[in-house]
Amino acid sequence: MTTMTRDQTVVLRAATRADLPAVEQLLTASSLPLAGVAENLESFVVAESDGQLVGVAGLEVCCNNALLRSTAVDPAWRGRGVGRQLVERVIAEAEARGIRALYLLTTTAEHYFPSFGFARTTREAVPEEVRATAEFQGACPASAVVMSRALAAA
Repeated sequence: MTTMTRDQTVVLRAATRADLPAVEQLLTASSLPLAGVAENLESFVVAESDGQLVGVAGLEVCCNNALLRSTAVDPAWRGRGVGRQLVERVIAEAEARGIRALYLLTTTAEHYFPSFGFARTTREAVPEEVRATAEFQGACPASAVVMSRALAAA
């Protein structure tokens, strides 16, 4: 999928193994955890412009539910809608896969995700298989806000 942001073209596509170093660099620059990224890279979407990775968002599937994770945009590209496009694409892909609900942890974006239908919830309300992910087991701090969103597939 190719979209325009201001005067530059951005291509959204599935991440490949070759993207891993650039994905990890983006996540590290955004202070996001790397635990589980390599193992779930096939469910990640990247945004690319002129051969450079400018954004990423991931899906970590856990049975009938999934974790929306690793959403990051290069600082030079923030405010151009790249993050919104990535999150919308990951949500659509989760729905197409029959995922019942998405969960996420955030320390900085709890006011951003309600625009996608996410609402704050408790860790106890999250299904056990999602709580077993590296993000829930310690990659994200215990102070992170937990959010969820039911999907149309449900």
